Amino acid sequence: MNPPAPKALILAAGRGERMRPLTDHTPKPLLPVRGKPLIEWHLEALARDGVRDVVINTAWLEEQFPAALGDGSRWGLRIRYSFEGRDHGGALETAGGIAKVLPTLADGPDDVFWVVSGDVFTPGFVFSADAAARFAAGPALAHLWLVPNAPHHPQGDFALSPQGLALADGEPRYTWSSIGLYRAAMFVNVPVGRRLPLRPLLEDAIRRQRLQAELYHGAWTDVGTPERLASLG
Repeated sequence: MNPPAPKALILAAGRGERMRPLTDHTPKPLLPVRGKPLIEWHLEALARDGVRDVVINTAWLEEQFPAALGDGSRWGLRIRYSFEGRDHGGALETAGGIAKVLPTLADGPDDVFWVVSGDVFTPGFVFSADAAARFAAGPALAHLWLVPNAPHHPQGDFALSPQGLALADGEPRYTWSSIGLYRAAMFVNVPVGRRLPLRPLLEDAIRRQRLQAELYHGAWTDVGTPERLASLG
């Protein structure tokens, strides 16, 4: 019998300052792309690839998410919401947001789960059960997908070793796609309610040689400005 698919967290708590005025009244992940909310592309892909349990963290205009997406049953999903605005007065950043919902995503420190940003558009990405199983069987704390650098981010984020490890230094450098698999152990020491970005935890995993990465060459857009949103048609 195959193990159950990992759960997934979609990050949707940000204010979307660079997208104003579009995000003054609509959270960025709910802005329409090709006829449906941006976040719905992730929900459809996760459901297609066998994921059944999804958490969405929210803060800015957070009441709009359950109103728009419901309980996920229309996609065959079970959606739960993590209301950071209601509970903490604002977004907890990435690591803080993950720590808040860790008991929902994982039963123990070795459990793994997907995390994807709600403001990237990557319609062809596969949330592969095989990739998740390989990651779970190894020692890494996280496995990131990297993409070629876009014009607005030419310096990239990480280099990649021949062994498939992410590196803080080196050339060429690539951009972190905001898609990854994570092991719960990476977040067990983050206090619930603390605002904490993910980057320090990733850099610690790099120092310990426990951060894997691979290149993704499919379509990918960081929907960070109205111009990039418009370019998607």
